[in-house]
Amino acid sequence: MTQLANVEMIPQGMVNAGMPVLQEPKRVISPFEFLPAWFFYTPVVLQSAALSVVHRDWALPLIANPAIKLSGMVGESKHDIFTSAGKQTKEWILPFITLTKTEQRTQDLLSDAKSQLEKAELTYPLVAKPDLGCRGVGVKLIHSDEQLQNYIETFPVSGRFLLQEKSQYSAEAGVFYVRQPGESRGKIISITLKYSPRVIGDGHSTLKELIEKCPRAGKLQHLYLPRHSEHLDLVVADKDEFQLAFAGSHSRGAIFRDGNHFITQALEEKLDQILGDFEGFHYGRLDIKFQDIQTLMNGESFDILEINGASSEAAHIWDSDTPLSDIFTTLLKQYRLLYQIGSKHKKQGHKTPTLGALLQAWREEKLLTQLYPMTD
Repeated sequence: MTQLANVEMIPQGMVNAGMPVLQEPKRVISPFEFLPAWFFYTPVVLQSAALSVVHRDWALPLIANPAIKLSGMVGESKHDIFTSAGKQTKEWILPFITLTKTEQRTQDLLSDAKSQLEKAELTYPLVAKPDLGCRGVGVKLIHSDEQLQNYIETFPVSGRFLLQEKSQYSAEAGVFYVRQPGESRGKIISITLKYSPRVIGDGHSTLKELIEKCPRAGKLQHLYLPRHSEHLDLVVADKDEFQLAFAGSHSRGAIFRDGNHFITQALEEKLDQILGDFEGFHYGRLDIKFQDIQTLMNGESFDILEINGASSEAAHIWDSDTPLSDIFTTLLKQYRLLYQIGSKHKKQGHKTPTLGALLQAWREEKLLTQLYPMTD
């Protein structure tokens, strides 16, 4: 365990305020970071086939979290997860409202949204995010009625989205929590520190030039240039930071670092307490914002942004220094846990879903995610 007194933090007022100051990685970008998913999940599929034979049921991972549709493997609703959480869990989830895009005029839906926001006592800035979706797709920071109207206009008809309070904290992490059925104590198996990418101005270079010169951002221009097309000619003032990505998603440009050495007993005990009344949740990643790494290690001063289920990754594996062997080992361990938990739930009487239900949810999610607005 890391000693609190030895942790240096990024100062308040900076883009990644409260995050620990880590040593620079040996590799700016890992050769594995952006390989296609099939490369990493082929061993998982082979292991799952073997486990399916052993347990005589391929669908056990789909009942690891009985409270979540298909355990959160695909097609899970953020709204439904939040509303099915226990009272204690809900106290830590940032407040939100849920809206469905219909054929009605955008102005009418905007008016309905503003009415619901007022009733919920939510004000700008807000975080807009699709109800169905993963990897940060369609997430935008909303500062005004005009931006909200634009989000509504670009959102697919019949799609549902959330407007959630923006956390007061800047630091972000993914905390992976697992609790075996029948046990009151869980275990944190991963902490992923999510750093927002940024460039620092020199007073004469444009944003485009700063991105091109940055060792990491320069290799990911396809992620950042389209997102900031309106600001590429902006000259960033000397020593000013320009944040390149808001959503804490690796595939959208966030920088993930291994934070497992910040796991503490105090944080595990706090999550046991928070999730203790969330019946039917046993496996998944909490995406959180926190004040600083010290208070997080103490189990204090953080907000829950999202609760993800069976498809969650222990995302510390996308640290650029993570060896390929560790990536495979971690993913294989995760799926062994899914089968183990699912097997225990089946013995308790939970029924596994059909392949048709899984495919239908996958098709619905894939169709919608292709139509979502560009991520911030």
